[in-house]
Amino acid sequence: MEEKIRDILVQNSDSIVEIWLQNMNDNKSDHYAAVSQELYEMTNREFVNVIFDNINGEKSTKIFEEFSERVINLGWPLGYITDGLSAFRRVAIDFIISKEHSVDASFNSDVAQRIDAWVTPIIRHLVNSYTGSWENIVSLQRIALEELSAPLIPVIDRITVMPLIGTIDTERAKLIMENLLEGTIKHNAEVVLIDITGVPVVDTMVAHHIIQAAEAVRLIGATCILCGIRPEIAQTIVNLGIDLAKFSTKSSLRKGFLAALEMTNRTINDVGEREESIGKIIDSIGKE
Repeated sequence: MEEKIRDILVQNSDSIVEIWLQNMNDNKSDHYAAVSQELYEMTNREFVNVIFDNINGEKSTKIFEEFSERVINLGWPLGYITDGLSAFRRVAIDFIISKEHSVDASFNSDVAQRIDAWVTPIIRHLVNSYTGSWENIVSLQRIALEELSAPLIPVIDRITVMPLIGTIDTERAKLIMENLLEGTIKHNAEVVLIDITGVPVVDTMVAHHIIQAAEAVRLIGATCILCGIRPEIAQTIVNLGIDLAKFSTKSSLRKGFLAALEMTNRTINDVGEREESIGKIIDSIGKE
């Protein structure tokens, strides 16, 4: 029976594929509205080839992984795979029963069981491959976001800046602490500017994490300046009774940077004014 059903599927694969493709087009959801019809049909044909390769015994984990990765890269949901296989199951069963003009309940049951026996492993393999590829992509994205969420940027010799944007939770606070300590030592920083201009809310927990980070920087021999203290944040800190007396605070990164220059015995000189002074000296020498 198994060979008979397989032979019917393989020998009539063109007809079954066309029926399945039409079924997929008729039930195309709004999720694929922005997808070109050519791309949609091309992916569907690749999908059905994977199904028939499996039915013919050409089982390859690589094929499942490559197709699942393609679906993920297209931004399509897992439902595309499960719905497509469910549609193939219906089309295959209806086609065989219609082809054989069968009214035998036992034969029809055998057809359904045999198709299920082929389709179920495909669902399992494709779903597992899809999930694995998705988890890998999410993991890589998480690592990338972590690297960007608390960067320590060396501006000039002995001065570094850590701009913070977004909400600070416990996990991110731990990353901030690690990057601050490692970066301060790596860049031989004497002054570290923590800019919280992009932090929307500073509550007790956020302030506690910032104080801990600043204290840790102080313990390894560097000075921390907290920048970006907006009026509303200053009011919140006062209302919460948070003590930042131990740390230097500035309303903007610009003011913090000027303070850092002063701490490292440097100043900013206006080149234009110096050139003007040199010009005056040369002029006066010429007159003499």
